Amino acid sequence: MATSSAQRGGYTIPGLDESQASTLVDLLQDRLTALTDLHLVLKHVHWNVVGPHFIAVHEMIDPQVDDVRAMTDEIAERIATLGGSPVGTMGAMVKARSWDDYSLRRAGTAEHLGALDVVYQGVIGDHRKAIESAGDLDPVSEDMLIAQAGKLELFHWFVRAHLENSAGELVTGGETTEKGAASAAGTLEHDED
Repeated sequence: MATSSAQRGGYTIPGLDESQASTLVDLLQDRLTALTDLHLVLKHVHWNVVGPHFIAVHEMIDPQVDDVRAMTDEIAERIATLGGSPVGTMGAMVKARSWDDYSLRRAGTAEHLGALDVVYQGVIGDHRKAIESAGDLDPVSEDMLIAQAGKLELFHWFVRAHLENSAGELVTGGETTEKGAASAAGTLEHDED
């Protein structure tokens, strides 16, 4: 992870010891990296989505960008409150992340939404793990992450609502890669023709 106790200010909030604060800072830095990446992926999709449902998806994504960017600020400020130093530089974040870059460029609305389904699954799954870990240490950080997870799950539902076929099945169900989910979702656009 990009953060360590060496990057801490030597203080933390009342009720936490230095070791607990370091653990929380590392956990929150991981979430900061993931949400910064998500914010940039969402903006990338906003710029590169094309096709018959362009305007609906284009306009659906921007509020998600704004809310996810606000989440990054909230996490960074919590890291600082805990006595840590939030790392927001691109190079450090790329080194710290455990996932590859978003793989789609210019693509149809269904393809991008299919890929976003996989992206949101990863971010939300990791956020839920962070909630569990934070809950053992700090209810304030836990509450912040819970509120963020609720919003992320809502955004994920917005994406998934576009990915159901006429039988009510999620066409990306079972897909674990962005390209696989994009390919599966692409069948929706062809079904509409």
